[in-house]
Amino acid sequence: MTGGGHDTGGGPPTAPHDPRALRVRRLGRVDYVPTWRAMQDFTAQRAADTADELWLLEHPPVYTQGQAGRPEHLIAATDIPVVAIDRGGQITYHGPGQLVAYLLIDLRRRGYGVRELVGRMEQAVIDLLRGQGVQAQRQAGAPGVYVAGAKIAALGLRVRHGCTYHGLALNVDMDLGPFAAINPCGYAGLAVTQCRDLGVMLSMPQAERALAQALQDAL
Repeated sequence: MTGGGHDTGGGPPTAPHDPRALRVRRLGRVDYVPTWRAMQDFTAQRAADTADELWLLEHPPVYTQGQAGRPEHLIAATDIPVVAIDRGGQITYHGPGQLVAYLLIDLRRRGYGVRELVGRMEQAVIDLLRGQGVQAQRQAGAPGVYVAGAKIAALGLRVRHGCTYHGLALNVDMDLGPFAAINPCGYAGLAVTQCRDLGVMLSMPQAERALAQALQDAL
């Protein structure tokens, strides 16, 4: 992976054997494909006692197309690359100013399944935004977090041998224009929003700290 990020712990210290321990890595701005391959490698090589990790980062502009994705959801030609990947869901956009959180979690050790993990991830974003004075919600049948019907955070996971990778993307302070070239997450006409447009003026480091803590609390 490329980028100038660094590792740092998130939340209060926890003993290595604590099943809720979560190692936080702040990776900076990194290319999508090598980061995806690194998640796959981490998941394939982890052992029963490998600590769960949370990777916080940004990507250069890229569309990612999930396993069930249909090419017609790219509705306009652009010069942004499209990468077919192994998470669930349809097409979404990643770019600078969007905070991506990859969760490398051993669900068996935590004692709950992927649906509960998705709910906990959504709740972490809802709690973060509530702390900034923004009321966010889930939307039935459409994973993610929404504010007044506009999507502010997208979710997508892959589970292998009881362990997850991929995660969530929170729109913080970015160019939303590339979303106009897709049906976001497969929904035609779905509006998207971001923290800045809602009056939440978090810097990326502030957003990283807030999301890391919210995920620690929710998981």
